[in-house]
Amino acid sequence: MSPVVMFGLAGLVVLVGAVVQGGAGLGMNLLAAPLLTLVDRALVPVPLLVASLVLALMAMRREFGHVDWRGTSFAVAGRLPGTALGVYAVAALPVRGFSMTIGVLVLVCLVLSVVSWRPKPTPAALLAAGFAGGAMGTASSIGAPPVALLYQHESGPRIRATLSAYIVFGSVLSLVALGLGGQIGSPQIFGSLLLLPFMAAGFALSGPLRRHLDAGWMRPCVLALAGGSAVLLIVRSL
Repeated sequence: MSPVVMFGLAGLVVLVGAVVQGGAGLGMNLLAAPLLTLVDRALVPVPLLVASLVLALMAMRREFGHVDWRGTSFAVAGRLPGTALGVYAVAALPVRGFSMTIGVLVLVCLVLSVVSWRPKPTPAALLAAGFAGGAMGTASSIGAPPVALLYQHESGPRIRATLSAYIVFGSVLSLVALGLGGQIGSPQIFGSLLLLPFMAAGFALSGPLRRHLDAGWMRPCVLALAGGSAVLLIVRSL
């Protein structure tokens, strides 16, 4: 595959992912991580994390007044030990079994929330969701769905703004850990610069989708993205 074709494919994947995440609050890593890995493994995880961080900052700024800072603080507190578990799991446990377990748990929560369970972003639930998201994000780069499930009944702006704040802190934690581990160098910096313009274009295009989702489609979209992440983890494990 020529560099030009690789550049175009990677940019298109990130652009589409940024449109989805700009409208729903999550989804870019879910769409982009597996496809970017196929295009060029150097684009995952550092360049994708940088793109996710900048996208989340832009989204949070756009709807800053809707951020649930109290909820975000509990989710981030839970993410800290969850990230440590994810690092340990990647280093010492069978990655397939670990990823499949997390995927099944997310899928069970999703089914329960559709059938009878009405989850609420309580402190205990947010700590647990942040913990699961930290482990899940470190092992697979997809860490927002557990927190998103707790906010599925909130308004669109509140979901997007709060998830963006959570993703900002989570991405910073992951990048610091990767930097301390010596995983950030010139190829990762170049890959980040390559993806950022496409991410910005996707974010700019997400406005119409955001308005459409806020008209009654926000919860189905969140559930679909959370379910997609769980299925993807299970399929990749198999």
